Amino acid sequence: MSGTVYLIGGGPGAADLLTVRAVRVLGQAGIVFHDALVPAEILALAPQAERVAVGKRCGKHSTAQRFINKRLADAAKLHCVVVRLKGGDPLLFGRAQEEMDYLRSCRIAVEVVPGITAALAAAAHAGVSLTARGVARSVAFVTPRVGEGAAPSTWLSAAVAADTVAFYMGAGDAPAITEALIAAGKPATTPIAIVENASRGDARTLSGRLVELPALAKELQGGAAMILLGEVLRPALAVAQPRATRRSQAR
Repeated sequence: MSGTVYLIGGGPGAADLLTVRAVRVLGQAGIVFHDALVPAEILALAPQAERVAVGKRCGKHSTAQRFINKRLADAAKLHCVVVRLKGGDPLLFGRAQEEMDYLRSCRIAVEVVPGITAALAAAAHAGVSLTARGVARSVAFVTPRVGEGAAPSTWLSAAVAADTVAFYMGAGDAPAITEALIAAGKPATTPIAIVENASRGDARTLSGRLVELPALAKELQGGAAMILLGEVLRPALAVAQPRATRRSQAR
């Protein structure tokens, strides 16, 4: 028996932001390997499946990628439908290429089911467009995180060149990000926002200027955080006091 492995984007957290295809495949899954931040309400869409947590979180024990690859291949020998459930979109900072390459080398069918990435959910919650006519014509998705043994990140050059920047997994590096951007020429007054738990009921936005980013990051409460930077934020954030928080009312 050789089943199919589906790399599914679980989106930013809200179950009703999953695609119809994702819900259908989850309902057929025999086993689900899921990230640490996938909420219970999404896992509940696969009530018949065995659930295996393989999440990675900074500073905490995590499952080695090579072990995840092997588990996926082994599961495909036992189940018709194997799901690798990732937060956001699998193809954006999700290490999906490593899993696809390994599975294909084992002659196992693999399909990707895209999901809504965190940057889009964060922008929606903050009430800003990542692009705007005459203001922002380019967007960079970057992360300062570098895996062990990997080449240095080129995030700074991309961030300086883009009109709008979305930082993934960057809250813990807020002081270094701020220092590097200002040293590279980004004005210290550039508007920024940190959106915590985007799309969820406890979502909130911390807003201010680039120079205030380290202080804002200290106010986070342990949820998944996305940093947005750029002039597109100025009109929306001008109506709020710096460092203000806002709770989502939509469910």
